[in-house]
Amino acid sequence: MTANPLEELDRIELAHYAIDVLRRTILHYGIWFNEVVHQLGLEEAIRIEAEVSASLFPIAINRLARTLGFQTEKDLPLWLVSMDKDKLISLIDTMSVNWLANDGLWFQAVENSHDMYTSKRCNDTCWTRYSPLEAAMIKSFLHLPHQGGLDGLEQALSFRLYARINEQTSERSGHELIFRMVKCRVQEARRRKGLPDYPCKSAGVVEYQTFARMIDSRIKTDCIGCPPDEHPEAWTCAWRFYIPE
Repeated sequence: MTANPLEELDRIELAHYAIDVLRRTILHYGIWFNEVVHQLGLEEAIRIEAEVSASLFPIAINRLARTLGFQTEKDLPLWLVSMDKDKLISLIDTMSVNWLANDGLWFQAVENSHDMYTSKRCNDTCWTRYSPLEAAMIKSFLHLPHQGGLDGLEQALSFRLYARINEQTSERSGHELIFRMVKCRVQEARRRKGLPDYPCKSAGVVEYQTFARMIDSRIKTDCIGCPPDEHPEAWTCAWRFYIPE
């Protein structure tokens, strides 16, 4: 074997290998997070992940900048910072749809190899970790207070990746927040194929409860309706959030 086997690869093979290196890095990052959850608990894993990411991403971006020859501004690629605002929002939307594709492909792969029940168990467990993690990241990004209340929750819900994919509404009624998913990309796709709604209530209960609690531990969550529940044409699922007096 040669001292540097990468030298024997052509450009297409090297490009594939570069993507594979990124894939390995993402998986290793996730494996670390998962193991810290196992060893130290979810809240401590979320705290440590924030510490790691604050150090890792500036190092990684500046190292890539030196290798690829692009400039940076405040530890961000200058080409990204300088991008037209509408194009930058479009990029975020595309990345959000890719996130959903990632979720869907994992679900389908497990279902195809095993069964729907096994895939739903994996899916629901993933939401117990992803949803509070996303809430914590949004909370940090928006600089929300420790107990953000319903105001903080309403703001945080509008910064979820789902908010860039689906059509949703929220309204305040007295001391409660009513949140509705008006159009769900996943359910819309199923309807176009003539399929019934995917029964997502078990995942949704975990998803919204853990998200809300991360924004404010006092917030309680009730499911108004979510498939397989019957629901009106006006929305796919709906949730009630409140803080007991």
